[in-house]
Amino acid sequence: MALVKQCVMYDRVCTGCGECDRCDLDPDKMCDNCMKCMGDGEYRSIVVDAIMLENELETDK
Repeated sequence: MALVKQCVMYDRVCTGCGECDRCDLDPDKMCDNCMKCMGDGEYRSIVVDAIMLENELETDK
């Protein structure tokens, strides 16, 4: 049985649209991790709540 991937942008199953790979500042550009969207803060960070591997995800039955 194939695992169903959740969309990171919306509350739905991933449709493979690629919207999550687009640049926030220039929607015509693919994100290249330039970090310009993070602004000129003194520091840049994210908070990781959890790391889940594909084999640890629950599947809908």
